[in-house]
Formats: sequence, C-alpha cells, structure tokens
Amino acid sequence: MARDMSYSRQIILLDDTPASYLPVCCQLLELQYRHFDYPGWLQAFDAEVAAEPLVVFLGHCAAPVAIDRLLNRMQELQEDISLVAAGIAAQELKALPEQIQNRIIARLNPGFSYSHFIDLLHRLQVASESGEPAVAEPEEATHNLLGVSEGIRFTRQMIAKVGRRDVSVLITGESGTGKEVVARSLHENSVRAKGPFVPINCGAIPADLLESELFGHEKGAFTGAVASRAGRFEMAAGGTLFLDEIGDMPLSMQVKLLRVLQERRYERVGGTRTLEADVRVIAATHKDLEAMIAQGEFREDLFFRLNVFPIDMPPLRERVEDIPVLLNEMVLRAEAQGLGKVIFHPTAIASLQRHAWKGNVRELANLVERLVIMHPSGIVGVSELPSKFRHLDEPDPERYLKAKQSTPVAEAVNGHSEAARLLPAEGINLKQHLEALERELIDQALDQCEGVVARAAECLQVRRTTLVEKMRKYGIQRK
Repeated sequence: MARDMSYSRQIILLDDTPASYLPVCCQLLELQYRHFDYPGWLQAFDAEVAAEPLVVFLGHCAAPVAIDRLLNRMQELQEDISLVAAGIAAQELKALPEQIQNRIIARLNPGFSYSHFIDLLHRLQVASESGEPAVAEPEEATHNLLGVSEGIRFTRQMIAKVGRRDVSVLITGESGTGKEVVARSLHENSVRAKGPFVPINCGAIPADLLESELFGHEKGAFTGAVASRAGRFEMAAGGTLFLDEIGDMPLSMQVKLLRVLQERRYERVGGTRTLEADVRVIAATHKDLEAMIAQGEFREDLFFRLNVFPIDMPPLRERVEDIPVLLNEMVLRAEAQGLGKVIFHPTAIASLQRHAWKGNVRELANLVERLVIMHPSGIVGVSELPSKFRHLDEPDPERYLKAKQSTPVAEAVNGHSEAARLLPAEGINLKQHLEALERELIDQALDQCEGVVARAAECLQVRRTTLVEKMRKYGIQRK
C-alpha cells in the first residue's frame, strides 16, 4: 500500500553539536521540510513519531541521552524508521548496537553537496511511496575519504564495490593524493576489519633489510640478528598488509613477494618452518608500473597479481571543489592537536583552488599546519597566504598599507611577526610550533633562492648538509 507524500516531511535530527547539525538544518529549512532538532525532539518525538512515517538523521549527541534506547523507543512506535548517519564519527557509529547500525541506509559526509542531499531525500520518498524499506547506499559505505567531487565519489564507489571482496588492490596516483587513506578505508570495510592493518613503505627500507622486514628472521640468520623477529606478513595475519611505494621494491624482492602471493606461504629469513600468509595485500605506487615493465624494472607477473582491482586517485588540482571540505577537516585536526585554528576567507580559498598542488593533499595539510601557527585564531586572507599560493590579487590592499607584501627570510629569522609571537590562551605545543616555523622558513628560503639549496643554506646561515637533512626530515622537495 502506497504511503502519503508527507513521509519525507517529518525528520528528527538527533544532534546537539552546532557545527554538524546547522548545515543539515539549513537545507531542511530551505526545502521546507518539517523537522525537530535538539532540544525539541527530546519532548516532541513520542507524540509525533506515531503520527507519520519518520526519518532520523543521526549525528553527534553530547547530551546525556542513551541514543540506542531512544531509537529503540522510536522503533517501538514505528517499525520502519530510516536512519541516516549525518557526520557521526566512525567510533561513535561502531559503538551502537548492530541492529541499529544495520538500519543506516545512507551517510552524509561533512561538506555534502546540495544535489546529494536532494537525491537522498528523493530516494527515501520513493521508497516510502512503494511501501518498501530504503536500500542502503553502497557509495556511502566509506566516510574517511573526504570530498564532494565526482572523482572522490567514484573512488568511494570503487571502495564500496571491492571492500568486502578478499582480492588484491593496486592504488595508483601522485604522491600525497591519499593512497594510504584509501587502503585504510578498504581494510575498514572488509571482512578483515577486526584484524590488523600493517603498512610498510617499500622505498624507505634498504634492499638488504626489506626481506627481513616483510618475512621476519630467526636468531643468528645474519649479523646483528640477536633475536628472532616477526615480519610484516606475520604481524598482519588475519588483516591487511599495505605495501606502499611498491614500485621502489628491488627486482630480487619482487620474485620472493610473487612466490608468497602465489603460494600463500613463506619462511622467515634463516628459518625452516613454513608459515601461512593469511593476509590481504593492498599495494600503492606513484610510479607508472607498466612503463617500468617495458623497461625491465618491474615484473609483469607481479603486476598482474597485484592489479586484480585497480583504483586511481585523482590529483588535488583535478578536484579543487574538495578543497573547502579538506580545509575544514585539517583545521579541526590542527585544533585537536593544540596547534591553534584559523578561518579561511573566501578569497583565500578561491586562490588556493587555482594552485597547481604538486604535493596534493599532503601539501595542503602542510600549508594548514603552518598557517594555524603563524596566524593563531586568525582569519587567513589572500595576503596571509605564502607568496606561491597567491593566485588572486588582494581584493582590499588598503587593509595592508603598513604591511609588506612578503617577509624577507632575514627579517623572519631575526624577528617573527607579532602574530607568531603571541601565545594563544589555550597554550601551544612548543616543539610542533618550532618545527612548523622552521619548515616555513626553509620553504621561504627555497622560494627566494629559486630552489638552489646552497644559496638557501647561506640565507638561513646553516651548512648545506644541515639544510638537506632538515628538508628530508620535513619531506620538502626541491622546487
């Protein structure tokens, strides 16, 4: 029996945190949907829930309310309630009873688009009219990969499709695009989610130590092996092994890895006992493996073994509409770490959306970290951005009549800006503050010296080798 169209007009928003419920409320008010939000639902839901079919948007609830008991009470009054997770944290979601988790048919990620919101309400309405329960939306099975762009939505769809299938996945994309985030999302949405997620960077470990790192070793297997040690395959048993930068793995190790993937068995270095490789392997690289195969630098058979299901991460410059969402998340993380917070002026965001982002999301995260320290509790406009990120003219230069367009490194070394010297009321992490400031000065020196490390070292009055070590420490590439 078809139901009344008023179904989607009644929504209860279980959320008492303004940052998360205000975007949803604004959309509901604009669309003239009848809804109850905190604290109205605490008093009204008993009388209202029995009258009409209901959608419950489940968000952050800091109030002393047992959400599971409240939802159970609603379900007593109306059996076919649809639940939508609206920005709720993963740990909060997993803490809910399984029967409630199973009723969640969609998720709204931070920064959701208007079209996605409309599509969700339409899907609920159609399900109501047909008398059938709404079917869960596969694309929203992942929530760690933030963004509203078509590229990120497609990536989430791919993760949802392959997440629960125990096959190898190869993640490709430029450095800093978030390949490890994808790998972790695959793990969290897999049948191995309760097992460990063990990452290893194949390019960061010397070739002669990589075999021991992967497979472990027995005592006395080589000089320095004073005790037996489990390898990453052993540590990841029952879970996921993430082989980052697989393109940097030496050919000799590629042969051994291929054997393990084929036979699902291995031995520790210097050992004779055969161990089972009960792991799902996810690999990632920023290199073109097919070109490396043509040049004899990567084994074709290993490539086919790893590339069962490929996922390609789009670079940030191709999904600039995700930048506001990413900025919001990064500022929240910086604030949680005690670094401070900033607000980005719309013109600053527009300028950042024109940047080339050679370092992708990692470069954006580094920028946010520097800005929250340089401008604690401030507003970042175009003129507050480092010079290489200013792709728009300052819309109101009169505000900066007494300020210089850029601060020379020598001046920055001898005396930081007044904002940088002010101690926020909540305090700061001094070590992180000084490291971020050091990294900012190194970036400025390299910019001014056109990427010539020797000249930048002279400008900073340090030895060239010292500067090279610091660049390696902070992951700074030559411009």
